[in-house]
Amino acid sequence: MTGAQAARLPGGRLHLHHGPIDLVIDVDGPGREAALAHATDRFATILDEMVPELPRLRAASGPMPEGPVARRMALATAPFVPTFVTPMAAVAGAVADEILATIRTAPGILKAHVNNGGDVALYLAPGATATALIATDPPARIRLTAADGIGGIATSGWRGRSHSLGIADSVTVLAATAAAADAAATLIANAVDLPGHPAITRRPASDIAPDSDLGARPVTTHVGPLSAADTARALARGTAHAEGLRARGLVIAAALVLNGETRTLGQLLPGDPAHA
Repeated sequence: MTGAQAARLPGGRLHLHHGPIDLVIDVDGPGREAALAHATDRFATILDEMVPELPRLRAASGPMPEGPVARRMALATAPFVPTFVTPMAAVAGAVADEILATIRTAPGILKAHVNNGGDVALYLAPGATATALIATDPPARIRLTAADGIGGIATSGWRGRSHSLGIADSVTVLAATAAAADAAATLIANAVDLPGHPAITRRPASDIAPDSDLGARPVTTHVGPLSAADTARALARGTAHAEGLRARGLVIAAALVLNGETRTLGQLLPGDPAHA
């Protein structure tokens, strides 16, 4: 495996790549260049720190990991127990959070984001704003401020990079951290489901990826035609799960998409009954 690589993209954004980790970073403010240098230095060791702890990170329980990113993963997923979840459900978000924390050690940062394959860690100083594109159907653009308390945005679904136990085309979650959003999006996407439905094909995760943290649990590999009633029923299951997480303070807002239908919750997103 080659070591960590860094390059500048058009517009001055920073691209960091190492193994499965692929980050695009942007920073605004007088501390921009120092912040990007800090991010590059910190990124160089992240994957090597995580690899020795993978057996623990792929397990649903065990001692607290030692590495800072591994600890972020474990701490982010712990509140969702007893639902089955391993720290791997928060891996992309936790890496993004770690790099963002490093960026914030530089003075003069007005706003910053770290995009790890679509899972984003975000910082906004007071008075700063950001626009986020949310995977609703059709996609929605929302304006975020520091007062919204959004530190992470993550998306999951059966068509995504990771395996899913559910059938959501996508679930996007806004939360206090990227790791929390990552874990919540995974679990809400799992809950958008129609157990036993003949149009849904599943295979044991371990048949597809022998080292999967999901073991032999059946993951979705195909979703055939669904009726409007089936779609509504699956989305209702996921929305109920998301509302429960929001009531516990684990989710600020979420958008669930299946079969061209969208359900949202949280006043930041259009379509929620409480949206203003």
